Amino acid sequence: MAPAVLLVAALLYAPFLWTGYLSFTRYDGLAPAQFAGLDNFAELVQDPALLTSIRNTLIWVAGTMILPVGLGLLVAVLSYDLKGGAWYRLPFMLPYALSGAGLGMVWSPILSHGGIANLLLGVDTAFLQEAPHNTLAMLLVWTWQQLGVNTLLFVVGLQSIPKEPIEAARLDGAGGWSLFRHVIWPLMAPLTAVVVGLALVASLKTFDIVWVMTQGGPGRSSETLAVTMYRDTFVASEYGYGSAVAVLLTVVTGLASYLYLKRQVT
Repeated sequence: MAPAVLLVAALLYAPFLWTGYLSFTRYDGLAPAQFAGLDNFAELVQDPALLTSIRNTLIWVAGTMILPVGLGLLVAVLSYDLKGGAWYRLPFMLPYALSGAGLGMVWSPILSHGGIANLLLGVDTAFLQEAPHNTLAMLLVWTWQQLGVNTLLFVVGLQSIPKEPIEAARLDGAGGWSLFRHVIWPLMAPLTAVVVGLALVASLKTFDIVWVMTQGGPGRSSETLAVTMYRDTFVASEYGYGSAVAVLLTVVTGLASYLYLKRQVT
């Protein structure tokens, strides 16, 4: 196991420890790093852009739970017993083949002012130029991509459910919403925990689609924590401050994952 352990240590643990060290320094990538104690974190707490990033990140988390996960469950349930249901699910799964960057390049001109969306809807709205509409617009694009994979995971969960409890519930007169709520949904709980957990972590780390479509703008109004980290580190060359944002993002993601998994266990 030594080679695998060394590889993980080199690619994951070493960069993490290096980032943690830089978060306590002033470092521009050129001059030697100067130890600054908790100055970066104190500055981070007072940064008004941080509140905007946290707000947008929370919007991404809530929206991901409601839209990609919720709609994925709905599509999976509605198409599961249909003859040829796999063909009905296929259009929802195709967008998942696109990367987040590719997704942003496709949808940016569509949602731009005077773009195809304006022409089809008959409106004159700058979807990506006003907050929080820009975040909501990107969230809908994210839903378009993620809906398919969530649907597929829920279909796998439906296929793993034993037939006997469902048949017994139908003999007792259960059907429709009652059957789903009291029989199918509890039996799908383990897989649902996995799907929601993956979606939670992915939404907290949202970066590529936001950076490609708006670069966090205008005026940093659509930044998430991941975008703030990237901008401060690689655009502003404030590696110490950007590392502090990275540490904050790591703590938030780890804490949210821990609380979620603890709730599932208890």
